[in-house]
This record gives sequence, structure tokens and C-alpha cells, in this order.
Amino acid sequence: MNAMPPLNPLHVFEVAARLLSFTRAAEELRVSQPAVSRQIQTLEDYFAFRLFERDRAGLRLTPQGEELQRQIGPAFRIIESAAERLIATGKFEPLRLRVYTTFAAKWLIERLPSFYAAYPGVKLDISNAVAPVDFERDKVDLAIQFGDGKWKGVECELLFRDRLQPVCSPALRKSAGLKSVDDLRKVQILHSHYRRTDWTDWLMANNQLDLLTETGITFPSSVLTYQAATEGVGVAIGQLHLLRSELRNGALVALFDRPLERPLAHYVVWSKTRPLPRKARSFLTWLRSRVVEFHQ
Repeated sequence: MNAMPPLNPLHVFEVAARLLSFTRAAEELRVSQPAVSRQIQTLEDYFAFRLFERDRAGLRLTPQGEELQRQIGPAFRIIESAAERLIATGKFEPLRLRVYTTFAAKWLIERLPSFYAAYPGVKLDISNAVAPVDFERDKVDLAIQFGDGKWKGVECELLFRDRLQPVCSPALRKSAGLKSVDDLRKVQILHSHYRRTDWTDWLMANNQLDLLTETGITFPSSVLTYQAATEGVGVAIGQLHLLRSELRNGALVALFDRPLERPLAHYVVWSKTRPLPRKARSFLTWLRSRVVEFHQ
């Protein structure tokens, strides 16, 4: 005989024995009273003795039922306490999100107030990295990655495509007379270290690769590159989706009306093998709604 009794009937018994009422046990367990009776009958069939009896005073435990309650009651209280601690720990555990610095600075941060309004109990722990996340090694729940979407071991969802176009300050466009692509010879070309092919791809698409020289200024991040363009230092190749605010408020202007959309994009990614915590699912729901709104 298997010494381990069926656990669900055992749980039902513990509740019914504690309350001495099948009706109240059904209410606590959110099941019907007949369902409680069936579970108790299953347990009694397993042990081959009665656990409850009814008399004029109502429901009472048999001697065997009293002994079983004494033995299993503390065990269920330990399980309940452990579950409460785990749930409490989960509530305070932050959602670990990894994003590119430029994505965080130019898209995510300005939208975060709406996330906290919708999910005030969720704490975010945001880290920055350029290399693709390794969910087996890195303590990350969700990540925003840029590329072709073909990463091993992850689920991915498209956010928006990569659209490129030269950008500069309105003052520089006016002072340098930037009316045609050939006018780029008059100004400094601004490069981002981690997006070194942007200018090459755009100039090649416009049959102007000869304009790409070794001169110009290279910055360690796109954020600094765009800041330099805003200050009039030179012309940067801009990610139009991430510069929408600057283009709308006039801090930057797009030049030559020749955007290039490449087969690359920003994606939200998560592990294929690890279940998403509830906080991550909440963030995904919010992120999808913001992306839909962004594209409208």
C-alpha cells in the first residue's frame, strides 16, 4: 500500500476537521458541499475507516479522525506559512528589465509614469547592456534588444523597425545650407560607436558612399551623438522612432527626406525555458499598449 494518501482529499479533510462543517469547508475552499463530501469519502476509502460522524450536536471527528488531524494540521500550517513567505517575497522582488541606454533615454523613460500608474506595486530594476542577454546566466526577466530577431533560446516580439535619416539642429541646417546630400561635405559627421554601420548603410542606399570619410567625431553612445547634433556640433544619422520627441519640438530636424528602413528592429525578448513572472506579464501588456499607441 502506498503510504502517501491523496493530497487534495487530505487538504479538504484538514479544512473540514478544523471547521467541523462541510458547508463552511466548501465556502473556504470555494467548492460545492457535495465536492467536499466526495473528497472525504475518497480519504475514508483510502484509510478504510470513518473520519467523521454526525450526532445531535452536529459533525464530529472519530478517534481516527482526531489522530489524523493532530498529525497533519501542523504540516498544513507549515505549508501555508511557507507559501505566504514566498508570495510576500515575490511581491517585493523587482522586475528585472535590460534595455539599451538610448532606448531607455529616448523612448521608455518618458512613458514609465503611465506604467507606474497602472501597476503601482511593481518595482523596476533597469540595467543597460549592448550584448544580447543570456537568460541562463543573467538575472533578467525581460530585455529590449536590437537586431534581426533571430536569437537562440528566446521568445521575441517586434516593437518597431529601424528607420534612419540624417538629423541636425535647425541652426546648423540654416548656417551650413544643408539642402542636398552632397552638402554633408560642409559639416562634421557624427558617429555612434555601437551603430557604426548606420552612415554606411544610409549613404550606400543613396549612392553617396564617397561622402563617408575618416573625418568626423565618434561618440561612445547614440545618446551623446544625438546630444551633439542637438547642440549643432554636426550631423548624426538618427533613429527616427527614438527621436520623435526631438523632431516634434524642433530640437532636431530630419534632412533630405530620404529615410531608410533596414531589416533590423527593436524587440522585447524573454526566455523560452523560464516561465514569465506575473510582473513581467504585466509589463508586456503595458508595453504592447504603448507600442500600439506609438504607431497610431
